Amino acid sequence: MKFPAAAVTFDLWHTLIYLRPRAEERYVQQQSALAADVLESSPVRRGGPRLGREALEEAFRKERVRAVAAADQGRVVTVAEQIAHVGLATGRKVDPEAYLALLEREVARTPFLRASGAISTLRELRKEGYRVALVSNTVGEPGAFLRPVLHHLGLDRWFETCVFSDEQPCTKPAPQIFRTALRAVGSDPAHALHVGDGWGDIEGARRAGYRSYVYFLGLQDYGPSYRALHAAAKGHQIVADHRIDHLGALLPLVRRLLGHPKSPPSPTGGNRP
Repeated sequence: MKFPAAAVTFDLWHTLIYLRPRAEERYVQQQSALAADVLESSPVRRGGPRLGREALEEAFRKERVRAVAAADQGRVVTVAEQIAHVGLATGRKVDPEAYLALLEREVARTPFLRASGAISTLRELRKEGYRVALVSNTVGEPGAFLRPVLHHLGLDRWFETCVFSDEQPCTKPAPQIFRTALRAVGSDPAHALHVGDGWGDIEGARRAGYRSYVYFLGLQDYGPSYRALHAAAKGHQIVADHRIDHLGALLPLVRRLLGHPKSPPSPTGGNRP
């Protein structure tokens, strides 16, 4: 009889990668500015309102809040859908691809940082035979734009699968997105642990039936706009089995909760996502 593998799944933002508060503030504000650039250059539909740049940016910010709120309910609103919705609301014939092209360049030049201890923790988990997967909500940028970031930061090789919500029918906290990742690595919730910094991580892992879930507190110095954006849609109490403030504290916890895998894979790293 083949037993499910022991697995650890990770959130991405503010768990494995982050921006310093000032850089994060600029990044969030720049997304609204880029959206306004595209909306300003788009033809106005007959009878559409004549809106200034500030109104266009505000329309995009409101749509982003709605997209975050939808994600908290497990519903996907992709970046392309967000800009399309704003186009309809502001009477513009907008091309979502124009915004995506600008956003891709912005993501590529943004100075993302790797969490302290991320590489050593992922490497040791894989070396000891645990299966490792990424489960990330991608409300502000598509997963396709984040894959090069993971590669640049040396993180991609340690994940056997990367599950981004914009490529799925649901977001965290829906249990399906977690189970999709676990199926890909030959595990199931009873043999899995999830690590993340938000309510969707902890609540989603709980709904999915995970063996345990860890609330990561080490990178919660958010930029003001990012904090406001995500706090506005929350209001949920986070009740986690365990809390850690450094990824270096994770491995002993994983060993205790999941035991030691029976059939370790090669310690040279996982497949690229």
